[in-house]
Amino acid sequence: MEKNLTTGSVFKTLISFSLPFLLSYFLQTLYGMADLFIVGQFNGVESTTAVSIGSQVMHMLTVMIVGLAMGSTVMIGKAIGAQQQEDASTAIGNTVTLFMSLSVVISIVLLLLVKPIVAVMSTPEEAVSGTMMYLTICFIGIPFITAYNIISSIFRGMGDSKSPMYFIAIACAANIALDYLFIGVMKLGPVGAALGTTLSQTISVIVSLGIILKRQTGLVLKKVHLRPRKNIMSSLLKVGLPVAFQDGFIQISFIVITVIANSRGLNDAAAVGIVEKLISFLFLVPSSMLSTVSTLAAQNIGAGRHDRAKKTLRYAIMLSVSFGVLSVLVMQMAAEPFVGLFSPDTEVIRLGGQYMRGYIWDCILAGIHFCFSGYFCAYGLSGFSFLHNSISIVCARIPLAYLASKYFVDTLFPMGLATSAGSCVSVVICVCVFIWMQRKEQKHGEKRIISNR
Repeated sequence: MEKNLTTGSVFKTLISFSLPFLLSYFLQTLYGMADLFIVGQFNGVESTTAVSIGSQVMHMLTVMIVGLAMGSTVMIGKAIGAQQQEDASTAIGNTVTLFMSLSVVISIVLLLLVKPIVAVMSTPEEAVSGTMMYLTICFIGIPFITAYNIISSIFRGMGDSKSPMYFIAIACAANIALDYLFIGVMKLGPVGAALGTTLSQTISVIVSLGIILKRQTGLVLKKVHLRPRKNIMSSLLKVGLPVAFQDGFIQISFIVITVIANSRGLNDAAAVGIVEKLISFLFLVPSSMLSTVSTLAAQNIGAGRHDRAKKTLRYAIMLSVSFGVLSVLVMQMAAEPFVGLFSPDTEVIRLGGQYMRGYIWDCILAGIHFCFSGYFCAYGLSGFSFLHNSISIVCARIPLAYLASKYFVDTLFPMGLATSAGSCVSVVICVCVFIWMQRKEQKHGEKRIISNR
């Protein structure tokens, strides 16, 4: 059922809407780690490596699909906020048509490119066959992965962040059970991991469709709404494409930094890999705030409540920064014990502590520019989100990480700071764009006042 997010306390609405988002992202992260954990219990290093590489490719693909779906969330949210039910139904119908068509095309293309993808990932020879089988099965299941994400984006655009959380919880539970069946009982290795991932997403889609059919959503979806409309699809892509490319670019930058760390030796590579896992959990809060701000702001913009959109941004930044400061304080004092949870090696723990103490500052800065990105998306200006992330990656994050690895060979602390420096660049750009938006809005307001006289 659609929920109006344009009335009541902005802070309370932000909290109640963001918590299911946060839990969804947590479950999504847990879901992604389940395959790797379970295959490691029952198979050798080659199977673990195959699933690790394959899941990295699928994670990047999933993140880009989620980013692309942001256009649907924003467009549906604006229509709901403006109480334009017909426009909301048309946006939903065109979302279904566009994404399901794209998913089939993407699935076919990627199936033809399995071998080149495995080669580009520098897959060890022992893990090549397992990686190819894992990716082949997952690529066949792309339409179901896409279906889950567009259903979630539709619900969130309608103001419902709880249902997607239930859907991913079902998928997570099914994935763990199927992994133990296929990997532990049936000894299928990477094939079993891929089957578990694909079938669990399918189960989640079937359950969500059943809920949609039984629930009174307040919207009616007819064949006419599924008919492609150029203006609707262009609007969806205008917001979604920059976010998808931005998220894909970010994932590529992580891979590049991992390659840089790998060149320093096994201990450095292990330390960086562990910290990246820890950071992925800490970044669940900024990520949930990005999605929350984009949805809440979109509905309020649709309702003409621009003041509430700004308040949403302000409160989200306050919450993100508060969490970031707490994370910095904890990791400055206890980085090594957290790294030690993943490795008993004293050298890895020492290097991981160094990298974490530099990297953790990004939790504050990323929290700020993530919130701004959600705000820009709500206004259909997702191109600015892509711009600031691209500039920070190309001009700061990757080059500074490379220089730090070359000139500070005895410590990983400067490499950690390189990522934080990239986010600092993003924050500066975001603030400048926000100021420009406010000045532009002020000028339009003055013109309206003059024209009314």
